Amino acid sequence: TSVIRGTYLGLEYMRKGNGGDGGVIINISSLAGLMPAAFQPVYCATKHGVIGFTRSIALAANMENYGVRLNTICPGFVNTPILQSIDKEENMGQYYSYKDEIKNMMEFYGVMDPSIIAEGLITIIEDDTLNGEVMKITASQGIHFQQYSQIPFTSSKR
Repeated sequence: TSVIRGTYLGLEYMRKGNGGDGGVIINISSLAGLMPAAFQPVYCATKHGVIGFTRSIALAANMENYGVRLNTICPGFVNTPILQSIDKEENMGQYYSYKDEIKNMMEFYGVMDPSIIAEGLITIIEDDTLNGEVMKITASQGIHFQQYSQIPFTSSKR
């Protein structure tokens, strides 16, 4: 709920019709938001939700001329202390038995330095054409975008 509440709060303060200057909101999902993850079903479901919510609210903000763009980044594995926790049963709980699968995924996708995430964030901030986009960041493919088919229609209040 924090992503949803934070986004609505940001829109309230940032939107031009309410005295704000506009801007960009970037929500953080994960590659797990674009594919199933057997060892983290709840995490996976919430990250899918972040993507759907952000893409939907980006359309609404555009239709209402808020002057606020909303995008999502989906990083792969990043070299942070949390990656070291997969070897600890107390951190993984019932999914501890999947630690080898997680390590295999880390080897397959690679582990990134946090600086590439910062690079992706700067790209989204600086490119005014990006709205409702889903940026994937992986060690093997770098910064790239999820491709979606054209939205067949959008509702309009006007």
